Amino acid sequence: MREITVDDLMDMARGAAVLGTGGGGDPYVGRLLAQQAIRKHGPVTLVGVDEVPDDALVIPAAFMGAPTVMLEKIPSGAEITAALRALEELLGRKATHTVSIEAGGLNSMIPIVAAAELGIPLVDADGMGRAFPELQMLLPTLGGIAASPMALADERGNSVTMRTLDNVWAERFARTATVEMGCSAAVSLYALTGRQVHDYTVHGTMTLCQQVGAAIREASGAHADPVEAATVALGGTRVFDGKLTDVERRTQGGFNRGEASLEGLGPDTGEQMTVSFQNENLVARRGDEVVASVPDLICMLDTDTGEPVTTESLRYGLRVSVVAVPCDPRWRSPQGLELAGPGYFGYEHEYVPV
Repeated sequence: MREITVDDLMDMARGAAVLGTGGGGDPYVGRLLAQQAIRKHGPVTLVGVDEVPDDALVIPAAFMGAPTVMLEKIPSGAEITAALRALEELLGRKATHTVSIEAGGLNSMIPIVAAAELGIPLVDADGMGRAFPELQMLLPTLGGIAASPMALADERGNSVTMRTLDNVWAERFARTATVEMGCSAAVSLYALTGRQVHDYTVHGTMTLCQQVGAAIREASGAHADPVEAATVALGGTRVFDGKLTDVERRTQGGFNRGEASLEGLGPDTGEQMTVSFQNENLVARRGDEVVASVPDLICMLDTDTGEPVTTESLRYGLRVSVVAVPCDPRWRSPQGLELAGPGYFGYEHEYVPV
């Protein structure tokens, strides 16, 4: 058990955005929301998974929608507690803890806001060990845990609660509601017991986020290579250095979709890479060869500063390094690949682990 203070947020948001693989929302926006909540309500208690009682009620909170929209329609923070309170009302019970459903610059900060506002502890874990674009793509789904009942809320004061047949239907209905709410909405779902948190989450995510963020900051301060520092902290592999020469991006169905083209620099001079994304980076190809794909992590970092580059901030001329990181082993099971492997997104190549 320890406390998260305002001083922790810069490193934590930076590291979370790296693990977010281009998605999970903007780290700057997330950090501002968390700073505001902590300054108003005080530090947030972070507890390890083993400290959560089996009968605890752990309710996650997050934002869903197109990250590009959230850069223009900045969340107020009130949507988060509105969604969580609506789910508590539906369940007839108060949350004892909250937890992140994914690692991402915004969505790792949102549970901090909820914990501060409600005065409950945050669990040091998340539901996938990275960010994925669809809400059924969580480890609890592999454990047979229902996403619903669930609640959504927007900045206008609207809230919606729903029960669905399964988690794929939960994604479909929630995505439709999110589009009607302006392509971004707060969501609260996957109400978990303490035992389910222990069995079906990735442990230590918030601590890892802070460690990765600190590694980048310290390397930059020492005039060392921040990308290499992040790669070591993640246990990943640096697969490409290059300059963005083209970005094709569109907002469709509540997602950012598109492809980034890179021209190699340094040791990769003369080579080409394309990275396809749907909110998150999905596939990285060197020429025609797939070098990394979901469910493994494909992280883009600014080559000079090591700062994470989200898909909504990709722009021509940016010099980036692409780092591939092994996913949680559970995603490599047949069930995990069926839920979030390349085939689900319509790619025909076989998954080859990083």
